[in-house]
Amino acid sequence: MSRLYIFAIGGTGSRVLKSLTMLLASGVKPNSDNNFEIVPIIIDPHKSNEDLKRTERLLGNYQTISNEAGLDSGFFSTKITTLDRLSTSQNRLSGSFTFNLLDVGGKKFSEYIEFNQLDEPNKALADILFSGKSINKRHEEVNLLDVEMDIGFVGNPNIGSIVLNQVKDSQEFKDFASNFNEDDRVFIISSIFGGTGAAGFPTILKNIRDAMNNLNIDGKGFLQDAKIGAITVLPYFNIEKDNDSPIQKSDFIAKTKAALYYYKDNVTGNNSINSLYYIADNYSGKPYKNDPGDGGQKNDAHFVEMASALAIIDFLETPDRDLETSGGKAQKPIYKEFGIRKDASDIKFSDLEDYTERKIALRLSQLVLFRKYLVEHLSSAIEKEAWSNDSPEINKKFVDDTFYRTNLTEFLSSFSDWINEMAENKRGFSPFNLESSIEALIEGRTIKSSWFTSKVDFPAINNKLSKQGKGKTYSSASQKLIQLFFNTTEEILTSKFGLKN
Repeated sequence: MSRLYIFAIGGTGSRVLKSLTMLLASGVKPNSDNNFEIVPIIIDPHKSNEDLKRTERLLGNYQTISNEAGLDSGFFSTKITTLDRLSTSQNRLSGSFTFNLLDVGGKKFSEYIEFNQLDEPNKALADILFSGKSINKRHEEVNLLDVEMDIGFVGNPNIGSIVLNQVKDSQEFKDFASNFNEDDRVFIISSIFGGTGAAGFPTILKNIRDAMNNLNIDGKGFLQDAKIGAITVLPYFNIEKDNDSPIQKSDFIAKTKAALYYYKDNVTGNNSINSLYYIADNYSGKPYKNDPGDGGQKNDAHFVEMASALAIIDFLETPDRDLETSGGKAQKPIYKEFGIRKDASDIKFSDLEDYTERKIALRLSQLVLFRKYLVEHLSSAIEKEAWSNDSPEINKKFVDDTFYRTNLTEFLSSFSDWINEMAENKRGFSPFNLESSIEALIEGRTIKSSWFTSKVDFPAINNKLSKQGKGKTYSSASQKLIQLFFNTTEEILTSKFGLKN
């Protein structure tokens, strides 16, 4: 199986990766003959970032569910693994999805570059390169050299580019290179209007393309000509005005222009990227709390992040012939943007272009219906309905086990939060009525009615589940639950609601 290594940089990287995980859990897959194993690598100096921690927890639960249910059960059917599981040195990352940036926590930038050890000419040069002011996590104005990096690079990509250059010499990068094969691919997620993402994208890209010059790694030939895609996320949300914060919305556009100008010469201008996706939104909705990092930085999910995750699916659908690379240069660079059919403030499935709607509507609806049944009705059905009593049994012991009680329940709770956060955000994505009856679950969709059409409710779903599972063989109760509900929800939503696969 080929692998897709995803470098998710900064807070936006974690949030887009979270959206991708939700899509994969629902059964969204690329239309491709190749199956890809996903290897996420999160790069963020801000270890207490709540978005990062939520994404790590989500990925861990996904892994457990997928391993228990298997890769042919519909939901959770794309394999996700950590970099260390591919490496012989199992003790380095301990199952973590996060890249370990060294000498960042609790240090000022001046300490990181050992400013006091420099000779006078180099001190003068550093003063020029890193002149200016910023605001630290105690809301005090400080020189740029005195920025504390444990909450990230707070909108300073010039600092980020220095710190993130350590990646090429890290053990993790060596593990990545030694495991990288000719048919594997790389995707980089970053924002362009902050510090970590804006610096991280070109730095990671350059380190991969310059792999031939790094004598300390294996697999460098494959890396130099790797098929690389990336999404660069332009400004897409509003933030509160806070004069004591280093993050100012008024700086977003200026920083975006500066980064794009740099990318013109060092990313797109030298053909180092095979497929580059751009996305932005100028809709000025409810502002986020202005949190440079000291408050944990927990942002609500946003439609732009889900659309960005779809860029990864699109990249995996791109044929190898369109991603040819020679000597580290893309032979036919591709540039794409994302659009919707209707400029709506609250997006429904019908507002999406046909391809996007067809890609996500059925699968997301299936996972929503699955969760609704488990939350509202499973306790009434277990050990009573035929589908529950057929072997292997879905009984009270099963729902008290860690798989259901912790991994699946936590994941589906996070999925519900993700759906609700996107619905309540502005611009919003609100295709579901989560608290409604099943028949009104999908906004703008009604069940196909006729004299012979039965209503869709929990008893009807129980009947479908029993028919669907009759005579089937499952390797475990976990696999049965996931696969049976995937097949049943697909049948109901295609036949009754007219959703297309």
